[in-house]
Amino acid sequence: MPVARLKQYLDEKGVSYTAIQHAPAYTAQELAEAAHVCGNRLAKTVIVMLDGKMAMIVLRATAKIRWDRLCNELGTDFIELADEEEFADKFPDCEIGALPPFGKLYGMQVYMDEKLANEPEIAFCAGTHAETIRMATKDYLELAKPIVISRGFMQPDATPPLQRIRPGRQQFHLHP
Repeated sequence: MPVARLKQYLDEKGVSYTAIQHAPAYTAQELAEAAHVCGNRLAKTVIVMLDGKMAMIVLRATAKIRWDRLCNELGTDFIELADEEEFADKFPDCEIGALPPFGKLYGMQVYMDEKLANEPEIAFCAGTHAETIRMATKDYLELAKPIVISRGFMQPDATPPLQRIRPGRQQFHLHP
């Protein structure tokens, strides 16, 4: 049972949490609806390779990664999305796409979006597509000990800034 390891860890630490069982959900929107959680408080876990080393990025389900800014924020020369084949064996007790944001349980460093870290509550997949854990963000921060970062993320509906220049010159949008 994928959830057992995570629940055991939370129980051992004496943390209060709510386990929410629901119909299987495979997208952030489906999960937010099934678990009745606001998308800004729903965490998604993304596995990346930072200069060849695997790490977790935890961000709001409603956000997107800005790879160029994230690379600068982390001070790394190279960052890429890890392939499922590269990390599936590190999560034998989890369904792919439902990874809990606890790198400590899997030997990985965790980096977390500051906006998510500032939410009072956090919800995330418990290792399966049919169960979500909801807990106080302060408890998550204390247990997971992520490195909280402020740059590298954006809302999907955000409009890139328009560079303003003098009339008669070409205008262009900065790429997100």
